Amino acid sequence: MSEVKVNKISPRTACGTVTLGDSGDTFTIPAGATITNNGTAAGFGATGAASWDTTVKTSGFTAVSGVGYFVNTTAGAISVNLPAGTAGDVVAIKDYANTFDTNNVTLVVNGSDKIGGSNVNGTLSTEGLAVTLVFVDSTQGWLVTDNGTQDTAPTAQYIVATGGTITCSGDYRIHTFTGPGTFCVSSIGNPVGSDSVDYLVVAGGGSGAGGDNGVRGGGGGAGGYRESSGAASGCYTRSPLGACVSALPVSVTGYPITVGGGASTPGPNNPINSPAGAGNQGSNSIFSTITSTGGGGGATFCGSNTRTGGSGGGGGASGNAPERAAGAGNTPPVSPPQGNNGGTGTPYNGAPLSSAGGGGGGATAVGGNGNCAPGAGIGGDGGAGATTSISASSTAYAGGGGGGSCTTTSSGCGGAGGGGRGGRSEGSSGNDAGVAGTVNTGGGGGGGSARMNPAPSNPNVPGSAGGSGIVIIRYKFQN
Repeated sequence: MSEVKVNKISPRTACGTVTLGDSGDTFTIPAGATITNNGTAAGFGATGAASWDTTVKTSGFTAVSGVGYFVNTTAGAISVNLPAGTAGDVVAIKDYANTFDTNNVTLVVNGSDKIGGSNVNGTLSTEGLAVTLVFVDSTQGWLVTDNGTQDTAPTAQYIVATGGTITCSGDYRIHTFTGPGTFCVSSIGNPVGSDSVDYLVVAGGGSGAGGDNGVRGGGGGAGGYRESSGAASGCYTRSPLGACVSALPVSVTGYPITVGGGASTPGPNNPINSPAGAGNQGSNSIFSTITSTGGGGGATFCGSNTRTGGSGGGGGASGNAPERAAGAGNTPPVSPPQGNNGGTGTPYNGAPLSSAGGGGGGATAVGGNGNCAPGAGIGGDGGAGATTSISASSTAYAGGGGGGSCTTTSSGCGGAGGGGRGGRSEGSSGNDAGVAGTVNTGGGGGGGSARMNPAPSNPNVPGSAGGSGIVIIRYKFQN
């Protein structure tokens, strides 16, 4: 085998053509050898494949078979002259700047050649288009074998928004609203990045009922609790209430945010034996199509004054009146439920210190009934709230308020999630309004407890206020 060693092979004439071997010959590139292309490689792909020239074309040109071109029509329309076709020739074109819809590319046929069986020029006018043409024969000429747009293999795009207090947890952005505001979306992203948001919407808690002359008020119900599943912005632990709830898709607009206030402190039961001191209902919280209902207020012992709501208020109790039923939760109904019923108040049963108010309902549990065992008289505990780490910190929300007790040593505990404890008093000792629900948790306020009437005065005590709600929105903003 002979061997030729040279540093350069050039054509005899300037800009001429050098041919290696004859038709049918085989050239072998040994293992370890490297061929470096500093120009345009044409015809090296399989039939129907093109080698791409990464020099972007911004003006008209004549295509070479076997080459793909990135064409930028930002400055105006461009004509591409197709080469004279022979079977197996291939030319590819890609919209470089997504401007083919504004400034088209015209594919100019060579002589009598055809595009798709017609001897007319072709037009590329779809934004982001990539197209490959293969010359088949004189009957059909150039045929399109592949085409598509960038949407076929989209790049990730993400939601861009403002509003509330903004924090980040890894690749996720969190907007926290502790008062009214607007969630302003300026870009909706796409499914590859993000186009939906997860949410937590908690309403304001109800206030506990007041008491007079031995009356033990029911605890306030927690504000309604609604949470999505976390599928859109994972990497946090959501409560069971969000297990089957979809994230919300967003659009480019401003979403008004309403954060429900906690119910105000009710007045005492004045005049005596009236329902004037019944707890008030908390206010609703709203984001987009999601509305959480304010918690129901606690009941006194007089009249039918139980309050329904996101979670229901607890029933009231007294030594001289029947027990009072609790308020219903999840009112109006949604699925999964936004809250639970309150607990029942228990009256004096003939034993000393036995009447007790019921606890307000919470997001994940009903309020406890008052304990009327002899000498007990302990208000029912508020229903437990729900725990989520949507804010990147594990936090409980929407606990019910505790019921009022007729003992100074024990009280109805507030439910985990911001519920306030119930008031406590004994015999002729003291009045206690209980503790308000915690701000921005939607916790219910504690029910008040008033001492027995030592003549000639009529002691009375108000209940406690509910805690305000909160709205948290979370989404992926980068990868």
